[in-house]
Amino acid sequence: MSEQFSVSRELFDEVMVPNYAPSAVIPVRGQGSRVWDQQDKEYIDFAGGIAVNCLGHCHPALVSALKEQGEKIWHLSNVMTNEPALRLAKKLVDSTFADKVYFANSGAESNEAALKLARRWALDVHGSDKTQIIAFNQGFHGRTFFTVTVGGQAAYSDGFGPKPGDIVHAEYNNLDSVKALISDKTCAIMIEPLQGEGGIVSPTDEFIKGVRELCNEHNALLIFDEVQTGVGRLGPLYAYMDLGVTPDILTSAKGLGGGIPIGAMLTTTDIAKHLKVGTHGSTYGGNPLACAIGEAVIDVINTPEVQTGVKAKAQLYVDRLNAINTKYKVFKEIRGKGLLIGAVLNDNYQGKAKDFLVAAMTEGVMTLVAGANIIRFAPSLVIPDEDIIEGLARFEKAVATLAS
Repeated sequence: MSEQFSVSRELFDEVMVPNYAPSAVIPVRGQGSRVWDQQDKEYIDFAGGIAVNCLGHCHPALVSALKEQGEKIWHLSNVMTNEPALRLAKKLVDSTFADKVYFANSGAESNEAALKLARRWALDVHGSDKTQIIAFNQGFHGRTFFTVTVGGQAAYSDGFGPKPGDIVHAEYNNLDSVKALISDKTCAIMIEPLQGEGGIVSPTDEFIKGVRELCNEHNALLIFDEVQTGVGRLGPLYAYMDLGVTPDILTSAKGLGGGIPIGAMLTTTDIAKHLKVGTHGSTYGGNPLACAIGEAVIDVINTPEVQTGVKAKAQLYVDRLNAINTKYKVFKEIRGKGLLIGAVLNDNYQGKAKDFLVAAMTEGVMTLVAGANIIRFAPSLVIPDEDIIEGLARFEKAVATLAS
């Protein structure tokens, strides 16, 4: 049966809730790091679905896992377990500090589970007074009401009524600001091991190790939100592995499904035992289809070739972006780690990150922003070098149109 209406950007305004303002471009197919729109115009994808498409589009290993599991079983509910969930959990446990895994559908849900677990652990072990959660200004942890309140951007959490209580915010990379807030009533500190939405900010060695020590001193749990930094994005399988700091709870999503919704919370046996039967759950979390694809993602990414490749490709980006900047002088600095890179606009271009994104799209390259002053790159971890070179040549054309 043929469609009786045009599927266009105008249809979005007609039928969708207006909380998004999507581009006029509607991609219809992708292969590797390239995407084609309805008019068959080609784009190089440096956005990666906001660090989700860690193996690009239609990677053969993921397509194969999807087809194979799609012909077996899709969903059961957690009244029963399933083989893909158990295999993926085993691989995550074997590859990290963790002993136990809880599966959800997104980063927000994984963080919600982590925060609920921290509060329940504190209640069981230390009593009802230990409820304070410390997070960080400009942090981002999801859009549920609990996670958006823990996230340090009031614009996302204001205007929905009374917020969950006993949540305070310190300043990232300022250990004194954490010391000023922490006490024996603190149950957890939630932190990104590199702030993503907040501006692609890496932690100093002193700061991240100091946060771990403060948690130890005050019997508080350290929660690493690795929704964006995990699954090879910064080079190692998880960012904590390069920091010399081990969290008590780690959350993962985005790249874990390579484009299929899945999230995971990882922790130790001793902490996990406080989520007894009935204390938390998810209808779809751990469903066989998502977990089969997640397993394929881990099999590809948890290899020395891919992780070494991330570092080499990151250097290629940084070198080329610096070369562009030498010519056009639009960036104050290029920062980040691995394939999560931020090009920070200088004082002459404040507030114009979106302009660069739009100009780049016109030239056939998809980018992201991190706030009003930073262009963010989060491409496939296996993007071919030639796609990086071609994509940045297109990006340079976009910069040239805006440079004054």
